[in-house]
Amino acid sequence: MEHDCKFNCSKIKDIIEKDKCKTEFLANVSHELRTPINIIFSAVQMLGLKSSLSNDTDLSFERYNKMIKQNCYRLLRLIDNLIDISKIDAGFYNISIKDHEIIKIVEDITLSVANYIEDKNIELIFDTELEEKVIACDPDKIERIVLNLLTNAVKFTPEGGSIFVNIYDRDDYIAISVKDTGIGIPEDKKDIIFKRFCHSEKSSHLNSSGSGIGLSLIKSLVEMHKGNVHVSSSYGHGSEFTVNLPCALSNNLNTKPTFESSQTQNIEKINIEFSDIYS
Repeated sequence: MEHDCKFNCSKIKDIIEKDKCKTEFLANVSHELRTPINIIFSAVQMLGLKSSLSNDTDLSFERYNKMIKQNCYRLLRLIDNLIDISKIDAGFYNISIKDHEIIKIVEDITLSVANYIEDKNIELIFDTELEEKVIACDPDKIERIVLNLLTNAVKFTPEGGSIFVNIYDRDDYIAISVKDTGIGIPEDKKDIIFKRFCHSEKSSHLNSSGSGIGLSLIKSLVEMHKGNVHVSSSYGHGSEFTVNLPCALSNNLNTKPTFESSQTQNIEKINIEFSDIYS
């Protein structure tokens, strides 16, 4: 009887916690949607006002136009994540696993965001123990994983900090590490950051927020590659996210290893992912 009572109490506590996360998620999504929409609307109003003022400058037009575009990116990012999470839950999310040069994929996506990161006065360093390594993966999804981890690192690293992207050889698998010298993660938040709809509280000195979808989505993408992701962090001393991917090749005998990273990666993809930082 006592055992049943403890089990029921634990189950009730779990249900309450999940309900709390969902409530917080809805509140966060409402805020995330309302804020960019309000900014877009304000920017549109200013552009309308500009047309009636002969002394308005092209510089102001560019600034308000950038505001519109930036916040459209923010909405696209949130909506894309919601759609992908829904597809994963419904079992309709597909990935294209073929043999690709993983080192080049990670290096290219890291270097492609260097200017974004350096604009925040944050140092970015890339290093690898391997020069070449072909594994079975979906390059678009790998780019998304690395890009998301880099975005999080920038969000929570103040100016003057550093971000390190390293690739390690672990024989049966490779480890992709994204480490920063930022604010770190509180001990009581480490267990929830990969959970759906939950996220660590935003920093008091960094303008960072989120819907609690990104890391959950990344975890799902990594697991679709039969890998895993974990975090080590000390509050106030930075965080390190490590993605472990198996060194396996695809079973498709007609697939030849590809030594070029995906050509679908482009500037718009980066703009969307970094939209929360540069809004």
